[in-house]
Amino acid sequence: MSGTGSILDRFSVVDHVAIVTGAGRGIGAATAVALAEAGADVVISARTPDQLELVAGRIRALGRRALVVPADLSELDAVAGLASAAQDEFGRIDIVVNNVGGTFPRAFLETDTGFLEESFRFNVATAHALTRAAVPHMLASLDGRQKSVTSISSMMGRSAGRGFVAYGTAKAALAHWSRLAATDLAPSIRVNGVFVGSVLTSALEFVAGVPEMKAELEGKTPLGRIGEAEDIAAAVLYLASPAGAFVTGKLLEVDGGIQVPNLELGLRDLTGP
Repeated sequence: MSGTGSILDRFSVVDHVAIVTGAGRGIGAATAVALAEAGADVVISARTPDQLELVAGRIRALGRRALVVPADLSELDAVAGLASAAQDEFGRIDIVVNNVGGTFPRAFLETDTGFLEESFRFNVATAHALTRAAVPHMLASLDGRQKSVTSISSMMGRSAGRGFVAYGTAKAALAHWSRLAATDLAPSIRVNGVFVGSVLTSALEFVAGVPEMKAELEGKTPLGRIGEAEDIAAAVLYLASPAGAFVTGKLLEVDGGIQVPNLELGLRDLTGP
């Protein structure tokens, strides 16, 4: 990576092939477009074809190719199948972004083992299934282009908050999975993640219509605002591109500076009769 070129050249992923899950909207859509702006062709997948086609249109308007794969990515065979779809269409895989995931908050006594297992499957097993399927294709095309995996975790994976025992546990597992996978896949493939804070995506749409809740989120965030999907997309581009060539096994905190949850869910203390 030494040379006299512009530092901005290190953020280029021209002619790389990326897979982005959960790419119909929010962080996934912003990430897919950001990678295309930096020169990548992108495989995008989510449940809703109409949303994916809108994202694909933005990618193609940038002069890059987009492969739309509508799928229920909670199904492990479906998410793993994205690797072969990328290989068949583009002949290589360079970047994997494990963005699909999420779990609604739930009180402790309402969090049964089935809900916990479902959260782990949707947030961790999906990332493992896709990455495991993609790795052989990535190794088959080691030609000097960066190979990277980036997974979207959450600040709840490093902090504690009432109501997040399933979601926080799964996101903590995803973060540590990234560290362990980085060790297994070095030096050929870098693996990193992002601890995401409050970002105004569909999961927080209800906040925008409740001024008091929006003010609470902003007031408890040191930088004084809710994050944007592009804030996360920029971090993913750094980690996935040659700009992050000396980074692996790390979790980048993109959360506005928060150390504890910035929205009170109003769950009561558990006490005796």
